[in-house]
Amino acid sequence: MSDVKTVSQKSKDGDRQLWASGSYARVAELAVPLAEDLVALAGIAPGTRVLDVACGTVNAAIPAALAGGRVTASDLTPELLTAGKARAQAFGAAIDWVEADAEELPFPDKSFDVVLSCIGAMFAPDHARTAAELLRVCRPDGQIAMANWTPGGFGGAFFRLLGRYATEAPTASTVPATAWGDPDHVRGLLGDAVEELRCEPRTFAMVFDGTRESLFELYRDCFGPVLRLRAALVDQPAQLAQFDDALRNFLRSEDMSHIEYLAVTAKRKP
Repeated sequence: MSDVKTVSQKSKDGDRQLWASGSYARVAELAVPLAEDLVALAGIAPGTRVLDVACGTVNAAIPAALAGGRVTASDLTPELLTAGKARAQAFGAAIDWVEADAEELPFPDKSFDVVLSCIGAMFAPDHARTAAELLRVCRPDGQIAMANWTPGGFGGAFFRLLGRYATEAPTASTVPATAWGDPDHVRGLLGDAVEELRCEPRTFAMVFDGTRESLFELYRDCFGPVLRLRAALVDQPAQLAQFDDALRNFLRSEDMSHIEYLAVTAKRKP
């Protein structure tokens, strides 16, 4: 049992290091409209108790707080919470901050009226355990609201590209994060615990007015998963150059005005 915990802890430490590297806040700003759309779908009213799970740099928590929600933002990575606090302060958004693992949330059962996650909880490796935690902390008749990259959209294609150059192959049991963008997978995870489950593919326009080359440079220099992959290829210069060219061409070819994600909303059963 202790060996399992040690392996799990190493994995979590690796996840923290991944998302702490670079400057995730700069990349997250590209998806601000997505988060605002999710908060609007959740219908947050003044006084609503809101939890933003795997909040990153609080793209969703800020508009939720500005809508009058009593917001708690949680994330595994303390560096992201620090960056989130600075952003929230700039917006005048009142938010409570908790360092927390999406697979083991430190909150009592039925604590929140709305449980949000915007391109966040989907990256926790144990999907079933994460779903169980989202459900556990949501009160009866409360709402689960998520925005997840779809397998067939920008996010799915982006992470498949990284996977093609990865130096370590995923294990047979690994479920890709973008499975959370498959309605059937979501239905299987949330199951009979919810009603009025809606899984709607939606699109948003990326917030970026620079050149496609500067967009490539942003991902190359600031996005943790890209930084980790490039570091793993540093002793393989030909492969590294090939990856850079593939990423550059991918970002040049994508329609940034219609980036797809899956909007998930569901009511927790009484």
